[in-house]
Amino acid sequence: MQKIRKGDKVVVLSGKDKGCSGEVIKVSPKENKAFVRGINMVKRHQRQTQKQEAGIISKEAPVHLSNLAIADPKDGKPTRVGFRMNADGNKVRFAKRSGELING
Repeated sequence: MQKIRKGDKVVVLSGKDKGCSGEVIKVSPKENKAFVRGINMVKRHQRQTQKQEAGIISKEAPVHLSNLAIADPKDGKPTRVGFRMNADGNKVRFAKRSGELING
């Protein structure tokens, strides 16, 4: 089970977007990277196609997982993630900062 998954709210711990938060769009576990909406934006030159016009577009670049932390569901501050078994016997994630369950 991954600590950071698609749809999680995360906080950036280091880099040019330090302190910013956003939602995870995509996770690449083999590369240990994630794409976060609105974070680490880069400009790309787009060639004209039948569907798209030419121009410069902004898109998200991947961020290393070590530079991200889950936002605590209670207060939105960065927290570490723990795992435990719930009453049904399922493995669930919880925020070590507050003890709240992380949905998903």
